[in-house]
Amino acid sequence: MPRALDPELLAEARRIQVRADRMVTDVMAGGYSSVFRGSGIEFDEVREFAEGDDLRSVDWNVTARQGRPFVKKFVEERELTVLFLLDVSASMGFGSSPPGRPRRTAATTAALFVGCVAFAAARNNDKAGLIVFGDRVERYVPAKKGRNHVLRLIREALVPPLLRTRTGLEQALDYAGRVQRRRAIVFVVSDFLGEDIARKLRLLGQRHDVIAVRIRDPFAAGLDRVAGDVGALPNVGLVRLADPETGQTFEVDLASRAVRERVRASWLAERQRLLESCRRAGVDLLDVPTEGSVADPLVRFFRMRERRGARR
Repeated sequence: MPRALDPELLAEARRIQVRADRMVTDVMAGGYSSVFRGSGIEFDEVREFAEGDDLRSVDWNVTARQGRPFVKKFVEERELTVLFLLDVSASMGFGSSPPGRPRRTAATTAALFVGCVAFAAARNNDKAGLIVFGDRVERYVPAKKGRNHVLRLIREALVPPLLRTRTGLEQALDYAGRVQRRRAIVFVVSDFLGEDIARKLRLLGQRHDVIAVRIRDPFAAGLDRVAGDVGALPNVGLVRLADPETGQTFEVDLASRAVRERVRASWLAERQRLLESCRRAGVDLLDVPTEGSVADPLVRFFRMRERRGARR
């Protein structure tokens, strides 16, 4: 049975359902189906040869028995399974407040992302499932079809981040490899703070199409930019910070340019580690910001995959 939610979270789930459905309708139509195709082709039937048929498709055994040419007919194995691995560790509760715009946490953005892709899958009659994890796997929702099932996935994805909980990506990747035996499209949705997961990603990617989806706050994104100062770090003097996953607090003097540079260098090193992990594992990395449309980076991702597929 689905996990019970309080009325406020249920209302949020329905708001996300409406927004995700609209994004799929207005922006993402066709992108999903053109990028993610069936895992192969399967035999359908034998029929008589017709003008224009490829001679390579002739079934010579049937042709010899019948005394006239027959060809094998194949159809694309269309049905896909989409599996989301969703991080609900404490750090996913973070969300800064850009001036003039409402605050959206990493967790809410992740739920919106799940809704968008799950609705796209439902429109293509594909199945979607969900693994929710913190420092361990918290919940597994087996893949099913239908819009009602998408709403359930959104509700499950909106479970509040777990307090004082680290990110256990390795355990979640292991679990996904055990429960999902047939080839699937696996979206690993997280802020990816912490461990090097290149080996586990590579193992899962040997059997599935794995995409790492990094949820990024505007504050963190600002640290990537090369600016006259040091990214988005403000010169506000002494501030007290807390690690949401351990509860440890510490003071940082942001009035010091050297401190701001060290913070930014640490962030960029973390970003580079993830890029290298994905590169070594052979999986794509998709950045989804906590502000603006979730569909826009998805559309850009679909176009990138289409261009890459056309070059092959």
